[in-house]
This record gives sequence, C-alpha cells and structure tokens, in this order.
Amino acid sequence: MGPTSAEYNGTDGTRGVGRRDLIRRSAALGLLSVPTMSFLSACASSGGDGGEKAKAGKKTAKNPLAVNDSAPMEFVVFNGGFGTEYAEDAVKLYEKDFPKVKVTFSATQKIQSTLQPRFNQGTPPDLIDNSGAEQMDMGVLASKKQLTDLTPLLDAPSYDDPAKKVRDTLRPGIVEMGQLDGDPVWIMYYAYTVYGVWYSKKALDGLDEQYPETWDQMLAVCAKAKKKGMAGWTYAGKYPYYLPFSLYPMIGKVGGRQVLDAIDNLEPNAWKNPAVKACFEAYYELYKKGYVLKGTPGLDHIQSQTAWAEGKALFIPNGSWVENESANVIPKDFDLTVSAPTGLDASDAMPFGTIWASGGEPFIVPAKAANAPGGMEQLRIMLSEASSKNFTSKVKSLTAYNGGTTGITLTPGLKSGVAALAKAGSNVVNPRLQDWYVQLQKEQIGVGALGEMMAGRMTPAEAVKKIQAFADATAKDSSIKHYKHQ
Repeated sequence: MGPTSAEYNGTDGTRGVGRRDLIRRSAALGLLSVPTMSFLSACASSGGDGGEKAKAGKKTAKNPLAVNDSAPMEFVVFNGGFGTEYAEDAVKLYEKDFPKVKVTFSATQKIQSTLQPRFNQGTPPDLIDNSGAEQMDMGVLASKKQLTDLTPLLDAPSYDDPAKKVRDTLRPGIVEMGQLDGDPVWIMYYAYTVYGVWYSKKALDGLDEQYPETWDQMLAVCAKAKKKGMAGWTYAGKYPYYLPFSLYPMIGKVGGRQVLDAIDNLEPNAWKNPAVKACFEAYYELYKKGYVLKGTPGLDHIQSQTAWAEGKALFIPNGSWVENESANVIPKDFDLTVSAPTGLDASDAMPFGTIWASGGEPFIVPAKAANAPGGMEQLRIMLSEASSKNFTSKVKSLTAYNGGTTGITLTPGLKSGVAALAKAGSNVVNPRLQDWYVQLQKEQIGVGALGEMMAGRMTPAEAVKKIQAFADATAKDSSIKHYKHQ
C-alpha cells in the first residue's frame, strides 16, 4: 500500500511511496492514520447536499447503463507506478461513444487530501482510482454509504460481447474482493497482481540451479550464491510488509488455505499454527546463515530492487508491478522471472506452484457522484478486451479482464506471471489482511514484527507472540470494522 508497494512519481521525477495493490490499500506508515480518521469523521458528518445528479439517459443495447449522452463525467486517477496513459486512452473511447460529453480527467498522488473536501461537500468525482499512500479507507466509505453499488455494472452486457455480462469476463476472485460485507460490490479492482519471489533466470542459470521447491534446496542455492559473492535475498527493509508477498502464500502452502483464512478472520491463536512457526523459522534461517544482503533492513523498496537488479541479491519478494517500476535498472538480458514461493518439503498441504494473486488498483464510484452511470460506463469500457490489452502492453500488468494477452508481445516478467498462474491453476491464495486491516498488516505485523525478526532483533517465537497480540487487539477493538471470509 512504503509506503506502498512501490510507486514512481511521474510528475517530478522522484520516487514515490504509494503503490498499489498494497499499497493501494493504505496509508503510508503512520503518516495517514490521523488524516484518515479526520477524513472519515468528516465523511460521516458532512451531510453535504452535493451537486445535482445528471438525469438518466436512454437505455439501449449500446448504452445499457442509461448514461446521459450530454452529462459531464469526471474521472480522477492515481498517478503511480501504472502512470495515467491507460486511463486517458479509455477516456477517449468514452468520448467517442458520447461525443457531446465533456470529460474532466485529472491525476494525482494525493487522492485523500485532494478529494476529501469534495466528499465533505457532497460533490465527488464520478470515478476514482483510490490508490496509493493517500488511499481512502474503503471499509469506512462503504459503511458511511459513500459508495455506489457496482452490481449494475457487473450485470450489464460486456463491452465486447452483449451475450456475456461484465461479471462473466472477470478473473476469479475479482468480484468477491469488491465485496466488504454481503452482496453489494463497492470496488472494482482493475489491475491483477501476481505476488511471489522474483529473480533473474540468467543469474540462476549461472549458478547451474533450478528454482528451489523445498527449503533445503533454497538454502543450498543461497549457499552457492554466497560463494559467488551474491546474497540469496534482499527485500524492502524499511517497508517489510513486502515480505508477506512470498511468506503468506508459503504459510498457505505448508498449512493449507484454512490457516490463512483463520489469520484473516482474526481467530484466537491463528498465528500460533505450526505452519506459521515453521515458515517464520525458515525465513529467520536466511538471516542466521547470512543469506540476506547486508544492509537490507535499511533499504526502501526502490533501493532493494535496484541492488537486486544489479545482481547483488538473487531473490526478492514483490508484486508484478516490479517489472514496470524497475524497468530503468533491470538489464536487458536479466530474464525476469517470478516463481511461487518455495515450500518446506513434501509434507506441505498444497503443491508447489501455490501462489498469491489478486486484484489491485481499486476503482470506486462515489454515492454522491453527479454522473454515477457515466463512472460505471467508463469502467465497462476499461474492462473491454481492447482497453485491457492496452493496459497490459503499456504497464506490464494483467487486468481484471480474464484474457487480454493474445496477440501482444509479453515482457519477460509478465510472461512469467502468466505461466505461474497457469501452473498454480486453482491453487491461488488471496490473504486479505492488507485490504481489511491496513495498520495491522503494515505497521504492526510488517514493521513491528517481521522487519524486526529479519533484522535479527527478534526471534521467530517472539515475532509470533507479538503478532498474535496485535491481531487479538485488532479483534477486540470495536472502533475497527471487522470482516470474515464468507
């Protein structure tokens, strides 16, 4: 969600801290806790009457959401690792379909501070990419009735094939991710992120090794790399909530999906499951044996990715945005590859290939939008095959549209991600902590425990105990909205 999974500030050339997926989901470490609460209370108490709603247009086969063909539409996109061009291209399609419409398009890295006053006044935009370090809390927005239910969009005919509903064109899990409680779908996650262990196949081939499937093999590969002057691992030490990108699916692989579900559900003693202990001890062994790049605890996401791209470390836990974000430092012959996490051994509950993949880049249509049908129609256009291919071609990421890769040349990382998903089959996990409990996931589990453990300042047993206490406190806190797997 550093700050968040990684962003590049395309406006002034500085590296930003927002990003996606993860990141989409949250506030930067502690920095947004207070503003978020002030925003939420303002939302709750605003009572703004808002602007005038656009009158409904004529519902037709080509206009199934009954968009008013002359009503203005406003779209605000997050300017992060994916840039803005894909959204601008989709706006052009909207303008082509509705030539009399004036579309106001803008991009910002400061979603919350830019849009907070407008939510308070009841005059929000019609469509928002609610991502980055200043992401607004989706759970609170939904509970305060600030969001439009996107079910009409999902039930509308898809842009390409009127015989198929939009929902039938989406990747598994996307619709469910947009549900927070029960049936309404408040969020459309547009990107589709593959999380895992990223490496240079050229470097691994240079060691005459295959990607390790068991932990003993992992340690052997790291030992070999160390002899050649290369660390086995690095990670975003300043933002250690990147570690779960490979650690959580490993826990699922070792202990089964139910272990991750119990953790998400904040069940008592969920973190004391033997699978959690075993995986924590495995990662701690990387530190104990000196297989983590020296200085890693002090590196941010960009610095760790740069060191890895320069060949100082073999493996890094990350999401599929890393290919686009690190494009300027990854050598042309790097042969970027992602793998599902290494397991412990043959007794693991799930097969090798079990991987974490989920929706990213959350789009919302505010309840008080003047032109909510227009916002949903813009999303319907974006979920077409052409828009999906455009996004994938330009930003090296898959979309929620289940397809969109035929006929385009896939970059090495993207091709590898598609192959990893194919290998996983139904063995895809989607831990929800980073969506449901941002502070718990990032500040407490990530920075407060995993980062300390991997820096050698806390043992695995101490980390488990501390994380369980954090989870118990979250479960008992009545001011926090709680979720459960349905």
